[in-house]
Amino acid sequence: MSSIALNVDTLNKHFRQPEDFHVLQNISFNVNKGEFVPIIGKSGSGKSTLLYLLSTLDTDYTGTITINDTLVTGQSQNELARFRNENIGFVFQFHFLLPEFTAIENVMLPALKLGKLSKEEIETNAIAKLKELQMDTFAQKLSGKLSGGQQQRVAIARALINDPTIIMADEPTGNLDSINTGLVFDIFKDLSHNNHITILTVTHDLDFAKGADRVIEMVDGKILV
Repeated sequence: MSSIALNVDTLNKHFRQPEDFHVLQNISFNVNKGEFVPIIGKSGSGKSTLLYLLSTLDTDYTGTITINDTLVTGQSQNELARFRNENIGFVFQFHFLLPEFTAIENVMLPALKLGKLSKEEIETNAIAKLKELQMDTFAQKLSGKLSGGQQQRVAIARALINDPTIIMADEPTGNLDSINTGLVFDIFKDLSHNNHITILTVTHDLDFAKGADRVIEMVDGKILV
């Protein structure tokens, strides 16, 4: 079994409209299992575009992406959807919780969609994930009534519900104050080092990034080495 969670080989991406723009240029790197790796760079450097490709949501590129020894490049949309649900958890700058649903209902949604466990088993797991993030006492509270930091912790619990091997996060602390930013950092570090979940996160926050295992910096569509 390989120790590599993510292998990217000679990745190139073009935007075709309104004119051709070579946004990602010959990107190659590995991320090991259990590593916490931020991707940093100025706006327009290509870091969010890269994360979108790595998440398998965009398949219009050349090169190859291998996740957990599975070549995802070339798979069908149905195969990729299944792969994402089973292997990747997502955390975004905007939590995308359903405000009319409770915290636990939001956490349960990806597992209900995957359909591997009964509703009762999923609910038990959801409570456990919320407890890991010190949010179990808010399980029955409407997510729209939670603070920004609490909502982001619920979003992280939702990302964990299917026991992914990789979490991909896009500016997860962009809307948080320094206290909650520090809390999210500690959660990610604990998940990577103690639960051996690979964390790959795009961020503008250099203070957030500097405490991670290593940093990937992008400039003008290329990795700075």
